[in-house]
Amino acid sequence: MNTDFKLISPVDGSEFKCIAYLTDEDAAETIIKAQSVQGAWQATPLRDRVIICERFIDELLRKSDEIASELTWQMGRPVSFSGKELLGLEERARYMVSKAQKGLHPLEIESENSTRYIDRVPHGVCLVIAPWNYPFLTAINTIVPALLAGNTVILKPAGQTALCGERIHQALRAAGLPEGVFQSVLATHHQVAQWITQMSVNFIAFTGSVRGGKAIETTAAGKFLPVTLELGGKDPAYVRADADLDHTVASLVDGAFFNSGQSCCSIERIYVARSLFDKFVTRFKDETRKTQILGNPFKSETTLGPVVSASAADGIRKQIAEAISAGAEIVTGINEPDNSSLYLPATTLITVNHHMPVMTEETFGPVVGIMPVDSDEEAVRAMNDSQFGLSASIWSTDKTVSAELARAVQAGTVFVNRCDYLDPALAWVGVKNSGRGCSLSELGFHQVTRPKSYSIN
Repeated sequence: MNTDFKLISPVDGSEFKCIAYLTDEDAAETIIKAQSVQGAWQATPLRDRVIICERFIDELLRKSDEIASELTWQMGRPVSFSGKELLGLEERARYMVSKAQKGLHPLEIESENSTRYIDRVPHGVCLVIAPWNYPFLTAINTIVPALLAGNTVILKPAGQTALCGERIHQALRAAGLPEGVFQSVLATHHQVAQWITQMSVNFIAFTGSVRGGKAIETTAAGKFLPVTLELGGKDPAYVRADADLDHTVASLVDGAFFNSGQSCCSIERIYVARSLFDKFVTRFKDETRKTQILGNPFKSETTLGPVVSASAADGIRKQIAEAISAGAEIVTGINEPDNSSLYLPATTLITVNHHMPVMTEETFGPVVGIMPVDSDEEAVRAMNDSQFGLSASIWSTDKTVSAELARAVQAGTVFVNRCDYLDPALAWVGVKNSGRGCSLSELGFHQVTRPKSYSIN
């Protein structure tokens, strides 16, 4: 078996780093270490855990410039945007730190003759499996609340962004976290499966593909382990006739193409009131051509870098080609003459329908389809006609109607007049094939703990 992962940079196809997988002996030691220190970490006062997490955020931000460059080399995002992922991490982490006392506070039950309360206690060892597209943001959703709650954490980052796990580990150690409380390891699928089947971990948080989520559930079947899954998305937007067009177009272009569309909550399909359709498409085309500058991600003017890998690029091109052969028209973007290129332009398609995979299956690339609709009801039916349900957005100046439509949309989060954003005060949750369980908000602490009841007479 190959014991090394060769990290190939999408920027230029070079080998950026060669990273060793865990040996089976190291995998066993990782578990022993996490289990052996968990009790002492749980016994550490919450105020001390809070201080360490606050220091961790500061430590990570001190290295933001070099981390941004390193992240761009790993997954191709323009360097001018890479550093912003750490700002997002800061927002989420500081919010969860601020809510730790409330989120973990026992629920006291009124009683005259006894003391009754429900405490929140840590699961024990938490396994966090993170993806490559937002390696800091997706991981931190669980890492910080899990540590605050008294769990030890094992992070298994994607090989493509394994250095991000090392950065988190270094910052936590510099912040004073005891050794073994957090570990970032490049484990194999077999080793992760063993941890689960042997019940060496007590909680699993997985972010990734639907296929990966099913594999986790299959492996954990019969083990009664708590599992949260954040999986794919095919996030829709509905533009009503009364929408603020300038704001809507600018927001949706960014929501569709930021990070080369490689986000589970990217806008991948847009439904527009027919009376506004032609004007919207024209504005969308102009905004895309003006703002989506494809090129070297280390150049300041670049806003659209390469997709992560050749296999990803091939899958995206296949969806576009299938749509065109079925009658779709390209508004922006071109058919790549070099089919080996990872640099895919921002592609906008019209004359699309739900018989095309580009409107029903996750693309995870810089592609969006736009369809006209004749009513609110038709828009909601189209938005709900999906195996996914992560987030959705409605664009309208009528808040009352928008709120009614939002209740009818099958998604974990529905935005009005914004998109592609995680508010740390709100529970981040998916329905259908987008997963289960939640992170962030005060409810996020409930995922990394279990209730324990006390009745003292």
